[in-house]
Amino acid sequence: MSQLRIVIVGVGGQGVLSAAKNIGGAALEAGHGVVMSEVHGMAQRGGVVVCNICIGDLDSSLIGNGEADVILSFEPIEAYRALNLANKDTIIITNTAPVIPVTASIGEMKYPDLDDIFSAIGEVNSNLIKVAATELAKEAGTALAANTVMLGALAATGKMPVSADDLKKYMLSKVPPKTVEMNGKAFDMGVNACNTGKC
Repeated sequence: MSQLRIVIVGVGGQGVLSAAKNIGGAALEAGHGVVMSEVHGMAQRGGVVVCNICIGDLDSSLIGNGEADVILSFEPIEAYRALNLANKDTIIITNTAPVIPVTASIGEMKYPDLDDIFSAIGEVNSNLIKVAATELAKEAGTALAANTVMLGALAATGKMPVSADDLKKYMLSKVPPKTVEMNGKAFDMGVNACNTGKC
């Protein structure tokens, strides 16, 4: 692998930046070049969060239309919004659990039907991997570990320049000691779900 461009998208509070730091840190530790950038708005209020990670012999973190190798989305509608960055070979991994915006919860707008979102993505790209990350994270101990489940799913694709074990080891070195067991379980659940075709 000489170059890998990953776009992580989600909303504030989903751990997008933590996941990006784990991906970038594990790649750096393995000796790969890494450049990253963050773009976020009202993140603390559920606003959109986007992080670009470019691994390999790249000097810029900018990812243009059609240039993403992987789109890792923590929220379904954000996967759809990032489609302009995908090409036919891009792997798109999305959590299946929506985060309903305030405008939808008070009736000012309607959150799109999930099947419609996934169908629309499928019309553009056939490499969609749907992960019940929030559900699996709850089984592991807390819904807050959904980002860890997503890291496991990413590792299972084989696209990363580091092994699943090395990514897991790096991630676990950065979490609070009392959450190591839970995060390890969440990561493994993400890997296993995709390896067994259940994501």
